[in-house]
Amino acid sequence: MFKEMRRHDRGLTRSETDEILLNGVYGVLSINGEDDYAYGVPLSYVYTGGHIYFHCAQEGYKLNCTRKRNKVTFCVVGKANTLPDKFSMEYASAIVFGEVSEVHDQEKLAALMAFVEKYSSSYMEKGKEYADSVHHKTVVLKIDSKHITGKARK
Repeated sequence: MFKEMRRHDRGLTRSETDEILLNGVYGVLSINGEDDYAYGVPLSYVYTGGHIYFHCAQEGYKLNCTRKRNKVTFCVVGKANTLPDKFSMEYASAIVFGEVSEVHDQEKLAALMAFVEKYSSSYMEKGKEYADSVHHKTVVLKIDSKHITGKARK
């Protein structure tokens, strides 16, 4: 179902790949857009319990596309460093292949609090108040991973 990585020597272990997903600042969600165009959008995310969570408004292109076709990929580049004298780069990246679904109730609040913890950990109390105030007008989506790969040139 999923193609094998061509450069096996650059493949990462699952724990190395999880580390990239846990520590990444942002990722790029790739979805099937309208008129057969691929659509890639950078976004903040959290990786917890083996799932990617992200949020969006109650209406918009990203939400419309994922509701029509829920199969997506999500890419995070953990590090990148150019090697000018070698005409190459050092990098570490992870790609998650999965299916998107909307989450509700406790799972939604837990995901919003995971965002607070990841991006604003010094403001947990204020973050809880904020999450409580916006959860009713925020859509939280989860990528249920079906396949995860990690690759690096070190």
